[in-house]
Amino acid sequence: MAFLALDQVHKLQEERFIVKPTSFSQDRLERIAIAGETGSGKSTLLKMIGGLIQPDGGIIYFEGNKVAGPLEQLLPGHAKIAYLSQHFELRNNYKMEDLLEMSNLLNTEFAETIFSICQINHLLKRKSDQLSGGEKQRIALAKCLIAAPSLLLLDEPFSNLDRVHKDIIKSVIEDIGTQLHITCILVSHDATDTLSWADRMIMMKDGAIIQQGTPKQLYYHPLTEYTAALMGEYNLIDTNLYPDFISLLGESVKGKKAMLRPEQLLIVKENERTVTGIVEQVLFYGSHYMIHVIASGLTIKIRTSNYLYNPGDIVHIGLSYIG
Repeated sequence: MAFLALDQVHKLQEERFIVKPTSFSQDRLERIAIAGETGSGKSTLLKMIGGLIQPDGGIIYFEGNKVAGPLEQLLPGHAKIAYLSQHFELRNNYKMEDLLEMSNLLNTEFAETIFSICQINHLLKRKSDQLSGGEKQRIALAKCLIAAPSLLLLDEPFSNLDRVHKDIIKSVIEDIGTQLHITCILVSHDATDTLSWADRMIMMKDGAIIQQGTPKQLYYHPLTEYTAALMGEYNLIDTNLYPDFISLLGESVKGKKAMLRPEQLLIVKENERTVTGIVEQVLFYGSHYMIHVIASGLTIKIRTSNYLYNPGDIVHIGLSYIG
């Protein structure tokens, strides 16, 4: 029996699907990331899983039992499913240790473990108006965890965070699974934030799942430009418009579109499988350079770790077999 299972769950608003009939399951401790642009239905789906929004059809099963919606019970939500909203709020004029104590269902030792994992021990004597946005988020996350959930739903946990606080919350979320053994579903509009964390990624568009698989599968083998764009930089090569690239990509792509990541292309010595171009621009990103090459009228992005080329150089593009 699946830890979590959705069977044709959907939501309507003014006779329009916000979430189209959706089915998928999750195993215990499987880390699922749901990605999609704003308005794709991902947050609504997450709230239905948590029992916070009533589905208009379909059934959600959690640990073998139906999840009741807010129209089916007095208080919305599920005792073993915690939901952290991107619009979380903390009560004012409370010390954080007092606020957390109100929600605590754990013994002191386990609660202290959670505070340590959430990196908030030094914040417990402060009030909410003395905390940064990232610190407030970690307090809100600890508040969810000390309620002893089996499933944690995270809605856009990386939004509005600077680089330092984003790295901290990523570390915290990793430790929640490995140390506390809590199953997580994470929603993000930026799929690249979840690549190193997720076991499985689900892409949503217009209320529907359009692709799912491992991060590597979706990154290197997107079925649509929408998925490719959510996962990062890519090159779109339409061999109908740019037939010179068939020699590079092979006859199997003739008449089709290919989507390649910048690191899947190389600058190499000329041979029968290369395409010749002129370097247009070289951009520095710290850990790598992005070289823009115009080849057969198409601008191609190539990622490299070395600055070996300058605008105006004639180069030859080859194919790497990454992915």
